[in-house]
Amino acid sequence: MTGQDLSQLSMLDLFRAEAENQVQALIAGLLALERSPTSGAQLEACMRAAHSLKGAARIIDLAPGVDLAHAMEDYFVAAQRGRVVLRQDDIDLLLGGVDLLTSLAGTQEAELERWTAERSQDIAAFTTALQRTRKKDARERAADAAPARAATADDVVAPVEELAVSPATPEPAKPSDLESADRMIRVSAGHLNRLLGLASETLMSSRRLKPFSAALQRLKRLQDQSAKAIDDLHEALSRQAPDDDPTGAAAEAHRLMSECQHRLTRRLAEFELFDHRSILLAERLYDEALACRMRPFADGARRYPRIVRDLGRSLGKRVKLEIVGASTQVDRDILEKLDAPLGHLLRNAVDHGIEAPEERLAAGKPAEGTVWLEARHSAGRLQILVSDDGRGIGLDRLREAVVTRKLSNAETGARLSESELLDFLFLPGFTLKDRVTEISGRGVGLDVVKNMVKAVRGVARATARPGGGAQFQLEVPLSLSVVRALLVEIGGEPYAFPLAGAVRALKLGAEQVRLLQGRQHFAFEGRQVGLASAHQILKGGAPNFLDSSLSVVVIGYQHERYGLVVDRFLGERELVVQPLDARLGKIKDISAAALMDGAPVLILDIEDMLRSVEKLTATGRLSKVEQAPVDGAERGRKRILVVDDSLTVRELERKVLDRHGYEVEVAVDGMDGWNAVRTGHFDLVVTDVDMPRMDGIELLRLIRKDPNLKSSPVMIVSYKDREEDRQRGLDAGADYYLTKSSFHDETLVQAVVDLIGGAEP
Repeated sequence: MTGQDLSQLSMLDLFRAEAENQVQALIAGLLALERSPTSGAQLEACMRAAHSLKGAARIIDLAPGVDLAHAMEDYFVAAQRGRVVLRQDDIDLLLGGVDLLTSLAGTQEAELERWTAERSQDIAAFTTALQRTRKKDARERAADAAPARAATADDVVAPVEELAVSPATPEPAKPSDLESADRMIRVSAGHLNRLLGLASETLMSSRRLKPFSAALQRLKRLQDQSAKAIDDLHEALSRQAPDDDPTGAAAEAHRLMSECQHRLTRRLAEFELFDHRSILLAERLYDEALACRMRPFADGARRYPRIVRDLGRSLGKRVKLEIVGASTQVDRDILEKLDAPLGHLLRNAVDHGIEAPEERLAAGKPAEGTVWLEARHSAGRLQILVSDDGRGIGLDRLREAVVTRKLSNAETGARLSESELLDFLFLPGFTLKDRVTEISGRGVGLDVVKNMVKAVRGVARATARPGGGAQFQLEVPLSLSVVRALLVEIGGEPYAFPLAGAVRALKLGAEQVRLLQGRQHFAFEGRQVGLASAHQILKGGAPNFLDSSLSVVVIGYQHERYGLVVDRFLGERELVVQPLDARLGKIKDISAAALMDGAPVLILDIEDMLRSVEKLTATGRLSKVEQAPVDGAERGRKRILVVDDSLTVRELERKVLDRHGYEVEVAVDGMDGWNAVRTGHFDLVVTDVDMPRMDGIELLRLIRKDPNLKSSPVMIVSYKDREEDRQRGLDAGADYYLTKSSFHDETLVQAVVDLIGGAEP
């Protein structure tokens, strides 16, 4: 991350940066004091924040800021000394002063004079109101104390100057403080985006060493063959034993070839180590660059408690906001784009959900309602929940509104499930309010929420809890720079389905596909889902099914789902999103691109894909999906998955098996292998034992536990040659155990033939 030198900022910019933090501290403290007016810790925090703002404003000669902060500081000091007690009206007044400070800090330097002239009366009214409140409290306290003693002038009117405190001179910063790893620096979004782009390019470039390594492996194999040819020649010459014996020259050639082979092997091992370290370093660089984009969820949620509090006051309701997961890390772009949707949901919770105090008391609830805002990571995505303990969403009333607005007939409306009903809340113009207010009733809030969440590749859902409140869940990616995707092959090319729009990946047999009204369907989660070919949508090549079942990706939402048939699944992967060249315009069905092991892969646009299927269906041009051939002779070569964390061993095994006619796919560790074997068909799995993330024994056990995979042949190839190691592998369910130290081409291939036969089915 490239930091911005603070010396480049103007004094007003520095004040603005400090004001942002101190204003948030004031708001948080005042909202806490509203519930606990005499809290010493909160009064101290507010006094310190006001004092810091006063000092900063005084340094840059910003008189309005000095006046506002000084008046607030004196008031908090008076409260600390017990001379005033904060009431709700006082909190409103002080929050108004915070708003004035916020407006002042956001004013450009050229506009400061005009702002001061326009708001001078507001500032004077604020400071006068604070002094009047202090005097009123002083008189009331003096009246209460009158029987005990006579009030003094100091008790009635304490001069402002007397209440001001001069805090101790701050200690100079220690070197260790200045060098703290947690100190903050200012960076521009442009610098951060460029850094992340360079880090992603570095990561992808580091993976391009793999083809070079494969070329070295081929060279080594050619050298091995040359050495064998020289050995054969040397043996043949030795048998001839002529008078002029040429075996000496052959022996010297053999020696030179052996030395060359030894050096190449050593250098190849060094290169593999360098390749491994290069990838690890690039991944660390990328992770650190990505972490720079992450911010605590609290950074984007600071203003929400004030919004909820002020809205509740305007509606005559008592309500508080509780934030859960404030430290959850969120991409700064995601955080900014979620600001408006979360604002809508919080306003809806206060306006629609939370009842008036008397209604809550009659229902046996506390007079004060609660709204919860929770952020958490789940399954590699960010989940944000907005819930309340209000009246909830009346499903019967919602069902009636759907029928009344002619969005469904009465018969269909009566059969709608809870989730189907709640989806109507997100339709444009739909509302349960009988009248329009300044806050709600126009039916645009949840529609905006849904569209904004979709824009960041996320989904929005609602849950009703009659009598116990409502809950809205937003599920979005952790970052817009990286997408977790399901990789598939379509027409011989790799494509990526963002997991946010991919509901499920599954295999369908011929008996599961039904023809309804001339269109293919299959049963999914209790309903019939239409079937379409991804090849037709993308205008790709002819389908290339690997077995008698269909590989299907279910996409869409509750009311619009389709199953897209692809050639095969390639597994899950995190991809660095690379935007397409703007000169290309919007490419149909494609949203972006990425690099996977140095090769390009297109990221599909789920919304576009849905529209494309619907258009083909509406015009009667949707083709039927031809079932994959069952005849083994038409299926192609037998497929083997090689799982090994060693690049050298992995490539060697792949080359050997490929040369003998098998189709080979590789995985870099047990977890990668498990993802691959679950999403693709393999006739055999060849795995190492010692691997990161998941070892071969655990992979084997998972395969044997899976009802769809438990009969798959599995071979272990490991350096561990002890009898107990062999027995451990066989006990776990391996069909064959081969040691790397002893295997050569014939041994490995013969073991494969013994398990699954020759390459051709």
